[in-house]
Amino acid sequence: MKKFLLSLLFSLPLHAHADGLPDMGDISQEIISPQMEKQIGEQSMFQIRADKSYMDDPEISDYLNQLGERLVSNSPEPGDIFEFFAIDDRAINAFALPGGYVGVNTGLILLAQTESELASVLSHEIAHVTQHHYARMVSGQRYDSLAALATLAVAILAARNSPETANAAIIGTQAGSVQRQLNFTRTHEKEADRIGLSILEKSGFDTRAMPLFFERMQKATQLVEGNTPSYLRTHPITHERIADVDGRVQQIPYHLVPDSLDFQLMRARLIANQKLAQDAVDYFEGALGKNKFGNPIAQRYGLVLALLRNHQPQRAGQEFAILHKQSPLNATIETLAGQIKQLDKQDKEIFAFYRTALKNFPEHHALIYDYAELLLQDRRYNEALKLLDEQVNRDGNDPKLYELQARAYAALGRHQEEHHVLAYNYILHGNLFGAIDQLELAKRAGNDYYQLSTIETELKQFREIAEAYRKKK
Repeated sequence: MKKFLLSLLFSLPLHAHADGLPDMGDISQEIISPQMEKQIGEQSMFQIRADKSYMDDPEISDYLNQLGERLVSNSPEPGDIFEFFAIDDRAINAFALPGGYVGVNTGLILLAQTESELASVLSHEIAHVTQHHYARMVSGQRYDSLAALATLAVAILAARNSPETANAAIIGTQAGSVQRQLNFTRTHEKEADRIGLSILEKSGFDTRAMPLFFERMQKATQLVEGNTPSYLRTHPITHERIADVDGRVQQIPYHLVPDSLDFQLMRARLIANQKLAQDAVDYFEGALGKNKFGNPIAQRYGLVLALLRNHQPQRAGQEFAILHKQSPLNATIETLAGQIKQLDKQDKEIFAFYRTALKNFPEHHALIYDYAELLLQDRRYNEALKLLDEQVNRDGNDPKLYELQARAYAALGRHQEEHHVLAYNYILHGNLFGAIDQLELAKRAGNDYYQLSTIETELKQFREIAEAYRKKK
């Protein structure tokens, strides 16, 4: 059976500090180690993935992770593994969790007028992680159990999303004494600005975007009566901070940085999905009409998505034909091409299309999911499993892959494996007790010695985590 992701909870590798980093974090890491930071972040992610606001959109996720990886590679700790994800919320917010988990609200993505502006926020959040600001904030506290780490994760998550309610999340817990420290200090913010700006420059983005976006977010406070956007509550932006960043930017040579097509496509995708279907059609028709605005390829992509949502498949196909001729080879547009092709049930070339598309874009999750779904619908279960096994070996933290595997195993009557991979799907969605139930079912569904040994080991680990949660309560 595949190696299991949750070994992270018990045997995380330590990440060495890069040469030249400040010594400020060293004392705190004697108590909150990089391993514990990763555990805290993972505990928080269980809750985030279980929340309905967690955006399960592979196109958005792939884009954020590609952008994020580019930035991390130019950070003080380029070898660290990060995970970037979107929250379906129009509030202007972004946040980093210990261990390299960075979330960004759709509202902030849409507020950013350029890719460099979005990258400036991600760079700032990456800097909070690489400088171990959470560890430094809670230095002096001792966390000697998984339950205590889980409690701290709840406290940090509450503070990042709703500082006003964070107290309720930590009353009576070991994390209670750190509530006053959960919001970043001015020193932390200035350090994240400085290092974030360096990341932005080294990654080839427009450094002017950082102070410009700070100013736009600050002005947004005037538009929301008595309700400061979340990002400004947790990352207070002052005139001093803006002036400091702007002063640094003035010393960097300016060069024009065009937005990537993917950035424009993702903005169009969000607009197409967030507006009412007909309103979205009208919006993109306007963008492509007499008063043209925005990137025409991205706007037509948005129009096709809006037409599909509005139950106009024939016109969507016509508009896509124009789009395909205009656009360069692009993973997101190829994924849409496959979805348009699937509308034609008689298309005999559909499987060949997906095989070619995946040769061009072997790690594009939306393409992988769509092809696996197509194979399952055509009862090509073994082909689907071969595809999915390859992807799981590449990315063992993707719950969708396990869900698709489970469907293939169920169709083949391989119920032990079905329940086993469903347990992985459940745990990645934060459903610990559901995962335990699935492992119990897997244990009773077959007699393969190797699988049973793995299942028993995982059951023991999951029950230990569950017991820690019970003690916490």
